[in-house]
Amino acid sequence: MSGLAYCARAHVQRTFEHLTNVLPPQLKEKPQVLVIAGGTTPFRNDTDRELPFRQESNFYYLSGCSVPGSFLLALYQPERTNASARLSVNLLIPEIDAAVLMWSVPPPTIEEAKQIFDVTNIQYSSELQSAVDSLLQSHPEAIFHTLSRNSPLFPVLPEEYLTTIVASETHTITDAYLLSSLHTVRLIKDEIEIAVLRRANDISSRAHETVMRVLGKAVQGKILQEKGAGIDRPLLPGEWLIEKEAEAEAIFIASCRREGAVHQAYLPIVAASKRAATLHYCCNDREFTWGPVKPHDHLNQGAFAQAPAPERKLEPQVLLIDAGCEWDCYSADITRTMPVGNGGKFSENSKQIYSLVLEMQQKSMETLRPGVHWDTIQLLCHEILVEGFLKLGLFKGSKDKILRSGISSAFFPHGVGHSLGMDVHDVPSASKPAVNSTIPQDNVGHPNFYTYLRLRLPLAEGMVVTVEPGIYFHEHLLKTAEESEYVNHDVLNKYREVGGVRIEDDVLITSDGHENLTKVRSDVEWLELVCSGEI
Repeated sequence: MSGLAYCARAHVQRTFEHLTNVLPPQLKEKPQVLVIAGGTTPFRNDTDRELPFRQESNFYYLSGCSVPGSFLLALYQPERTNASARLSVNLLIPEIDAAVLMWSVPPPTIEEAKQIFDVTNIQYSSELQSAVDSLLQSHPEAIFHTLSRNSPLFPVLPEEYLTTIVASETHTITDAYLLSSLHTVRLIKDEIEIAVLRRANDISSRAHETVMRVLGKAVQGKILQEKGAGIDRPLLPGEWLIEKEAEAEAIFIASCRREGAVHQAYLPIVAASKRAATLHYCCNDREFTWGPVKPHDHLNQGAFAQAPAPERKLEPQVLLIDAGCEWDCYSADITRTMPVGNGGKFSENSKQIYSLVLEMQQKSMETLRPGVHWDTIQLLCHEILVEGFLKLGLFKGSKDKILRSGISSAFFPHGVGHSLGMDVHDVPSASKPAVNSTIPQDNVGHPNFYTYLRLRLPLAEGMVVTVEPGIYFHEHLLKTAEESEYVNHDVLNKYREVGGVRIEDDVLITSDGHENLTKVRSDVEWLELVCSGEI
């Protein structure tokens, strides 16, 4: 990474500035205070064993602190002209408890924390009440802002810390403004956030390529120690074959974990054959299509490895992996669809669909720049899909009439992408606001195209978005196309076996265009060479 330190105070400053802009006039000039809780260590039910801890995103954005049981208390004084006097950020961390030292890693000491966190002051969390009371006394009429209280979405801020604020006749406590302000400022990433997102993308890109290369190694017969070959010891990582979805997932996660990524940004989607048509498929435990396991099966017979060698032949199919790791609470979100069986080459039909999805993505990328509305990119993808389906004979009729019919949403039902940052679907309340005057009114197409868009704003410099068009032949979705006059059903039947194709990269919007943060390639020639083991 760049070696840049996380600038928590800058994030707090940006949040306060936006918050004061949206406050009613009578509140703007008063002192503003944030008081929020970080997450606490979760435990497995009926055990005292800790589960992996991941800090709540808004708390981390404002503090850069992943210590469980922490609090943040920040003060902003709009009337001050001196910038350093305007802002004070107080981080409160738990004190080391000698009774739990033998069970768990202790939090940092105050002195250690001062070297780690970009805040004004460090205290122990037991001092939060006195810190709140001190602000009440020193800043009459201060407005205290919290995240949504009594919400399961955020760590609980114990009511005892708020009692004196609620009881005060001169102070106000509100949860009406902070979350929306946080989400708005989180849409635009700073230099440090972009560096961390690059790191997450680098690690995840290598993990995707690792899976492809293990598949290619098997095609070349270079993984010699096969299951059932009389080996009386566990197989070592270099001897693993990928014969089902779970094994591809395991190799992906192992590659990320080996590079220091503790968390996946979301549960990986690893879907082979026709299961690749299920957008958020999460079973990840079925065998690839072969012999007794057909493309439409959701079976996991566990028999591939035990079958005689001549019978162990995978059918031509795709393997869709939508997965990305997290680095310092920032997410990667990458999808690659790769060929399995057929010597590591796409079948003709799957290659045609893959190439069309790649065209959708590449032409979308060429259009990305500040000011372009995301709805425009969504419509562009549908236009390219319709043109491609007309060429393949899947559609018939007029392009404009097909677009107005909305039938292409049966094959591309989701949004072309979303904002990305700390959360994989970053800040939805800001990226798709309930009241939105930016939506273009002159779009050609159908309302169905925009139903599942998670981003409906003009692009701006500093945004990071995913670009992830896809084409799917999902039996449930195809029922909506059964009566369409624009679908050539005889041709459609030939493509049902493809399942689904999605290609997804993570992209930074720059001042004059974009930068692709995702490094693993997606062109057909390279994919086939890698997945066949030829390079």
